[in-house]
Amino acid sequence: MQIRISWPAGNITATLDASTPTTQALAKALPLASTARTWGEEVYFDTGVSVSRETDARQVVEPGTVAFWTDGDALALPYGPTPISRGDECRLASPCNILGGLDGDAGLLATVRDGDPIRVELIEE
Repeated sequence: MQIRISWPAGNITATLDASTPTTQALAKALPLASTARTWGEEVYFDTGVSVSRETDARQVVEPGTVAFWTDGDALALPYGPTPISRGDECRLASPCNILGGLDGDAGLLATVRDGDPIRVELIEE
């Protein structure tokens, strides 16, 4: 399943694992509009979707991972270190459900500014 994430300075697509309960819940909520928040080199935003933490949730992920932060009902898109990272790792605020990955250069997220409008939509295949 593919989604497009758009903000005033650009957009990026992501490929998600359609078999996870979190991805299925998110897909039902699309399209959605939200407000971007930044935390170090991570963009996150509220989705209005509430799900439980999955058994394979992780706190340290690769740059470009599409994660769902269950504590904040938010999509978390890390592209580099956060304030709690050790070294160059992407350490999320708490363990997150892993949904998939960004297509292309996750560094594009550096153009997202705190407070930017964000839109997420399903790309029809």
